[in-house]
Amino acid sequence: MPALGYLLRKYTLGDKVALIIEPSVQRGMPHRRFHGKTGTIIGKRGRSYLVSLKDMGREKLIISRPEHLHPQMAYKKPQE
Repeated sequence: MPALGYLLRKYTLGDKVALIIEPSVQRGMPHRRFHGKTGTIIGKRGRSYLVSLKDMGREKLIISRPEHLHPQMAYKKPQE
């Protein structure tokens, strides 16, 4: 089972997420071609989230459960 934090995490519209497939949970699993891609949360359907991402030059809409999503952290420059 995945860590409880990934199951309970709430995302808001506009959040950047990485699609990392959790193989122990098959429900709401995106296609393996999207593993490792970064997208933006654009909505919610029940327990799942709508993620928009670019794939082969086209905008794709992925429906995925939160177990397969990881928050994308913004890079901060180190202070000099």
